[in-house]
Amino acid sequence: MTRYRWFVAALLFLVGMLTYLDRTALSVVAPMVRHEFGFGEAQMGLLFSAFFIGYCVFCFIGGWAADRFGPRKVFAWAVGIWSLFCGATAVASSFSQLLVLRIIFGTGEGPMGTTTNKAIANWFPQSESGRAVGLTNAGQPLGAAVAAPIVGLIALRYGWRISFVVIALIGFVWLALWLAFFRDRPSGHPRVSPAEAQLIESGRPKAPLVEPDTHHQPRSIMKLIFSAPVQGVAASFFCFNYVLYFFLSWLPSYLTDYQHLDVRHMSLVSILPWLGAAGGFVLGGLLSDLLYRLSGSALFARKCIIVTGLSVAALCVMLTAHVHSLWPAVTLIAVASLFAFMTPQACWSLLQDIVPDSHLGIAGGFVHFVANIAGVFSPSITGLLIEYGGGYSSAFILTSTLAATGVFAVLLLVRRTAVQLLQATHH
Repeated sequence: MTRYRWFVAALLFLVGMLTYLDRTALSVVAPMVRHEFGFGEAQMGLLFSAFFIGYCVFCFIGGWAADRFGPRKVFAWAVGIWSLFCGATAVASSFSQLLVLRIIFGTGEGPMGTTTNKAIANWFPQSESGRAVGLTNAGQPLGAAVAAPIVGLIALRYGWRISFVVIALIGFVWLALWLAFFRDRPSGHPRVSPAEAQLIESGRPKAPLVEPDTHHQPRSIMKLIFSAPVQGVAASFFCFNYVLYFFLSWLPSYLTDYQHLDVRHMSLVSILPWLGAAGGFVLGGLLSDLLYRLSGSALFARKCIIVTGLSVAALCVMLTAHVHSLWPAVTLIAVASLFAFMTPQACWSLLQDIVPDSHLGIAGGFVHFVANIAGVFSPSITGLLIEYGGGYSSAFILTSTLAATGVFAVLLLVRRTAVQLLQATHH
């Protein structure tokens, strides 16, 4: 029996790594960009936020497109668009041009998360979906970890504009591999054996048999995405993303301004939380599937990982607000990252378990849209708290509170009876 599905997982791992490498490139070269154009901090902040305007909208549109056209076509268009406009950053000559390019760049990356989830749902049995989501998404924090040395060294040697050209070329190379080696369904792929195709197909959730009910029509798409279970997943994902974008945006400043590290040492120390995050992605997926095999309940397994991950992250982030020396703080942040990053793949796997495959793309797009609104709010609210609301301690406390809120959301809204009703009314 072939194991081609894990080659598909490797392609998804690489594109996850590429997305975070692309989106953090501007942060790495920001000092050079500010020096060339004379931008202030407020203008750079707008450029960082502009990415999420396009990104959030196309999380939802990309989910609909993945259901309608399949992940192969959607990913091809998405990677082509974001690579093109990421590369076009190299020829920008004004603030307004950079702003527009960042928004369009964000629209290209928007479909990434939910299209990845759709591809995994098509290519992996339910017993492996947690591991598959965890392993593929582990590329994202690794992309953030390697962005500084890769982009920074290219920019220092050849100029910041060339670094965007190189990243764009990497994206087009991945696109060629995707079109050559991926198909929407394993049954249609010549490299997949009949035994592997049967394993995948037989391992996917089957539609429950329900008696027709003329008084109980299937819910509309709007009722699906606003159902309690889907809302619970979206709320937990939002709370995780608030933690993510808090660290992604403000960890370097915290290490330099509060812990008084120079830029060189900050660049080295800040890698540690992202290594912890990559470990969390993989560990969360493995534990989720292990719990599923032991308990026989996918719902219990996924919820257990989300509750554990966000609870430990909330505790560690809260403790960080009350420590002042470097290594205790970095250790707490690294542990928080490890446990927090157990959450997103459990959210994606949970969504696969509660939403029919025919609507997984659009439900995933909605969840991804809600989750990434945190990317608009987290950096700006944190900045206001640091400047006007009590410094970094107040920012850590709010982030901890939101992580804890994600725990209550999944416990209260994703209940077995609500999930059963959702599944019955959508088949």
